[in-house]
Parts: sequence; C-alpha cells; structure tokens
Amino acid sequence: MILGASSPEQSFPRRQAVTRRFTLGAPRNLEISPDGERIVFLRSGAADDPVNALWMLDLAAGVERLLFDPSSVADLDDLPAAERARRERAREAGEGIVGFSADALGQRVAFVVAGRIMVCDVGSGLVESMDSEPGAFDPVISPNGSRVAYVSGASLRVTSEAEGDSLVVGDSAETVSWGSAEFVAGEEMGRTRGFWWSPDSDRLLVERVDIAPVEQWWIGAPVSPESEPTPIRYPAAGTSNAEVGLAIVELDGHMVDVAWDAAGWEYLADASWSTDGLFLTVQSRDQRTLAVLDVDPDSGAPSERHRVTDPHWVELVPGTPRLRGGRLVTIEDHGSARRLCIDGDPITTDDTQVRSLVSVTESGMVVTASTEPTSTGVALVSWDGDLRWLSERGGVNNAVVGGGTLAISRRSLDFDRAEIKVTSGQLADVADGSSREVVLVDNSEAPTVNLHLSMHRLGPRRLASALLLPTDAKPDDSIPILLDPYGGPHAQRVVQSRSAFHASQWFADHGFAVLVTDGRGTPGRGPGFEREVRGDLAAPVLEDQVEALYAAANLDSRLDLGRVAIRGWSFGGYLSAMAVLRRPDIFHAAVAGAPVTDWRLYDTHYTERYLGDPRTEPENYVRTDLTADVKPPSAEFPERPLLLIHGLADDNVVAAHTLRLSRTMLAAGRSHAVLPLSGVTHMTPQEEVAENLLLLQLRFLKDALAVVDG
Repeated sequence: MILGASSPEQSFPRRQAVTRRFTLGAPRNLEISPDGERIVFLRSGAADDPVNALWMLDLAAGVERLLFDPSSVADLDDLPAAERARRERAREAGEGIVGFSADALGQRVAFVVAGRIMVCDVGSGLVESMDSEPGAFDPVISPNGSRVAYVSGASLRVTSEAEGDSLVVGDSAETVSWGSAEFVAGEEMGRTRGFWWSPDSDRLLVERVDIAPVEQWWIGAPVSPESEPTPIRYPAAGTSNAEVGLAIVELDGHMVDVAWDAAGWEYLADASWSTDGLFLTVQSRDQRTLAVLDVDPDSGAPSERHRVTDPHWVELVPGTPRLRGGRLVTIEDHGSARRLCIDGDPITTDDTQVRSLVSVTESGMVVTASTEPTSTGVALVSWDGDLRWLSERGGVNNAVVGGGTLAISRRSLDFDRAEIKVTSGQLADVADGSSREVVLVDNSEAPTVNLHLSMHRLGPRRLASALLLPTDAKPDDSIPILLDPYGGPHAQRVVQSRSAFHASQWFADHGFAVLVTDGRGTPGRGPGFEREVRGDLAAPVLEDQVEALYAAANLDSRLDLGRVAIRGWSFGGYLSAMAVLRRPDIFHAAVAGAPVTDWRLYDTHYTERYLGDPRTEPENYVRTDLTADVKPPSAEFPERPLLLIHGLADDNVVAAHTLRLSRTMLAAGRSHAVLPLSGVTHMTPQEEVAENLLLLQLRFLKDALAVVDG
C-alpha cells in the first residue's frame, strides 16, 4: 500500500503534492505592454494541471483571451538537458510554457514548447512555429519583433520568418558554450540568461563560458547500475570557477570582444542593453566590491561608472542596477538600511528596507520595501525621495509595471491564495488620469487547513516568529514542540502570508506546537542583522532558534520542552542536523532534508560570501563542519533520532553531504537513519515523493517524541 494513496477526500500531503504547493492554476509571469493596455501572462487550467498556457488580458475590455494552449503537444515533456538544468536552477515547478519574452511594444511574444520556438502575435492571436534546431531553449525576441535568438546545445542561434534559422556563434571545444549562464549565475545570482539584444535588434551581447577549469564531479543512479554516472562541473568553495567572457556579435558572425577584466571581476552578475546604454554589473571573487561598467558597443571597451564596497559583502539586489536618462539607480546598504540610491546617493530613509527595484518611470522608481520584516509593500519613490505606498499595508506584495498600469500580487494572513489586482492610472505619469481595475482569474486551490497562528517577536533579539498550535489544543495539554525553520541567508519563513504556514499547520494538527523563527542572517531587518553570520553560519543561527524556543515556552506553558524536534530542508536541513548534534540537551529528534554538512562541498559564490575562501579563512569552515560535531554517544551527547533525506540526483547540494555525515556517525557509533531518493533532485518535484516525504517525516517525528494521535 502506498502511504497517502488518494481517497475521495484527498489528504493535505496529496493535495499539496499534486498542486505543487497550491501554486498551479494561479496567474504568473505577467508582462504589461508599454502602453499599459494589455497583459500577457501564463496560467494552467486547473489546480492540479501543471501545464501553463499563454493568456492575454485586454485591460480596456476587462476580458481575458487564451493565446496558446500547449497541452495538445505530443512530446511536451521532451526537454533538452540544458533546459531541465535551467529550470532546476530557477526552481521551476511548472510545465508547458514556463517563460516567454516580448518585443519592445509588447505586440509579439516568443516562447518554447517541446524544444520548438513559437511566436505569437498578441493582437490577432496567431501563433507560428519558427524554424529552429532541435532542443531549442531560452528564446528571446528582438526589440523590433523580427527575430528570435535562442540557445541550442552550446551555441547561440537566431531565427526569423524572413531569413530562417542560422548560427550566430558557437565553438568546437567541448567545454565551451555560448549564450548560456554558468552554474553559479543561475543558482546564486538570479541570472539564468547569457545573451542580450541591442536596442536596434542588429547585434547581441553574448556570454562565453569555459568550464574546463571547474572540477568534474559525478552523479550516479544507483538503482540503474547499467547507466553511466552523469558528469557535472561543480565549482566548490575555494576551487576554480568557470571562465566567463563576453563578445558583441553581429548577426553575420562578426565579433568584438568586451575587454573587461575577468581576472579582477570574477563574477558577471548581470548585463543590460537599452537605449540608455550597455553596461555590466560585476563582482570581485570575495564579493566585497561591485562595479557597474559602461561598455562601448562598437569597440567593446569598458569604463567604470560606479563602485560599491563593503567589508563583509556587497548584496546583489533584484532589479538593479538600472539606467534612466543618464542616472544610475541602485539599491545599496547605507547605515542601518538597504536604501534606494541615485548615482550612489541614498534617497530613502533608515526606517525603510528596500527589497527590490520593480520599474523606473518618469515619476520615479517602483520598489518593494519593508518597514517591518514580516511584511513587504509596493511603493513609488519620486526622484527626490518622496515615498508613496501603492499597495495595502501588511501582507506580502509584489508588482509588475507597464505604462501607467500596475499589477500587484498580494498575499496575506487574511486569505489563502494570492490576489492579483491590475490597476491603470495609479502612477503619476499616466497621461489621461483614467483608472480601470481588473482582478485576474485564479484557478489555484485553497488548502483545507485552518491556521491556528500567532505572530511574535521573541527573546532579547526580538526574533520574528510564528507559533502554530493544534486546532483542538486544550488549556491543560502538554504539547510537543516542532521547530520548522529555514534559518539561512536570503530567505524568510516568517511572513504575513498564509501560504507560508500550510504545511506547518498540518504538522500542528497532528499534535505539535510548531515554531517558525527567522534568526540572524535572514533578510528584512537591515544589513547589520544579515551580516552577523559572516564567518559562522552555524553558532548564531542555532543560538537564535534556541532563544526563540525558550521564549515561546515562556509565552505558553503548554509547550513541552522535554519533547522538542526540528525539521528542515537544504539550509534548514543543515540547521536541523546541527541541532541534535550540538544541542542534544535541547533537541530530541530531527529530520534533515538535503542538508549541507561540509561547506567545502558547496558552491563558490554562496559559500565564500559568508565564510570567505577556505584557502585563506579555513577556520570558518572548520567551525561550521557538521562532521566535526559528531561524537560517540555519552551522557553529555546522548543518542537522538536523526533522519537524513537526500535526492541522489541533487546537483545543488550533492548527496555526498549526507553520505559523509552518515559515514562519520557510523564510525562514532551513533545511530541514525538515511533515506536516499533515487532520481530526485533538490526540488523533489515528483508528486509521490513530495506526498510521502511529509507522511514519513510525520511518522518519524511522532515515533521519536512518543506523540499519540488524539
């Protein structure tokens, strides 16, 4: 019998799995035309339908129209390996059309279906299949809409109705690719693209990547011993990165190298080419220096426009930098805040943490920002620094802008699904001052979980925390505690959104008081709070979980400090394993999914940002290595149940992390359990895997803490 098999009323784990955490059927990837009249977006047909179709909203008429449904394509799942890898980097859970690009007027959009390039005329709805090489991916339409550039294998190609398909640039060397982002760019910098059109549509800036210097690792499939292991090039901390170069390439193949100093600027964080100019965003290897380089498109010569330095690291902030009318818009850390800057001068105040840059308009900059870490709003900041909130206060809000039209996606503690409201006339540069409002249709499912949630600021550090109790909890209950953190940099778990807590409440309804805490290193509380983990990703993070645990128990005497467990995935898995190894006096059981256990096995860009280079700061890696925490069982370090889970096809946190920790624990005589997931990546996208992982974790934790069903 399969755990959690479907029933007339499917369980929460089953519904969460088949709905991909209740995201399927929701509108996504909104693109608003420059005149603000049309919105192109993706949406699947139902809450359990993973295949996204292309849609258009006519704002004036308030009518949605289906442009293309790929569900009838026979070989829809026949994706090239490079596209699968790109989706893994982007944590893409959908199928069908997962992205598209629009021309400068928003009249034509390009996308890929089953490795074939398609172009849709938004006005007429006509969709054409373009000549292209098999395995095409990442299509980008030219600003004038006449051509589509795309990647096929290791080459960049262009296709058009008038001229057909042709090679732009390629290379015969096996380790060299053109037009694709390197691993650390996609995994850690948020850049999944490696080419950019010129605004006149006649040339392209193209990235050249040579992975020859990068160490080769192997990922095997133990359940298929007849299959060869898959080679991957993994830039582990302290080892060589891929060599990255850039060239400006004309459509006839004529090429001009961009002579940027790749040795001094090891990381290409981003590039932008618009009518305001061509510029690069680059970082030093230690990430303590970031520069914006202007590039002459004819000679390829760079010149430095702006530089940012920080003794810890310079943060890469989504949406930045941008050029508008010769002014450079950035988001930089100044004092106690992450602030919006014009040509390096901050224009927002210390009481606002700016999260991202959405758009730059004549009226100013649309940003997401926080005045309180659990809530993110959308604001318009004028060029002289006046801030006006465009979203409702509270909740988690994101935005898309086009012309004078603003689309705000809002999540809240008041409702389960995201509400996407499209409004015209809300920005000051709308000419006619008219206003129309439309709410996009949402086919996603609201989970059948009733949150019993309270938000707190716990302990001396006032750590943002959420406490979820069993719905039927009684005043005289003694409730075992389950910590459910992520805990690492760049991610928050405690936010004003019901969707953040559905799984936590499911565990609560099976007998646990679930505590979720964002400690030092997590965003939203300013640069200083984030930088307190520099040099040590272990001790401060664990200390904050313990601080919040005791503070929560002081708030509610029903919480049983004699029965405490912790669960987590990725960084959360690292934190969970660390908890029972370092503090078995407090933590009595743990589930660690895909944990990092030795940071020397994790990638350069992420790891060295926080721990430095292991060749020059080895002590930081010693103090954060979980294998060093493994000791033989004793009165001081008693046995604690630990379940290690790892996908054997994980190319982000490779399975060696779990296997090395398991080997060390076995050598020390410490009991533990290992659940290997063959063919499963870091995302665990398979429905059966996602469903049964929740059920198995629940069973393990209830057995470990002797939780009896009520």
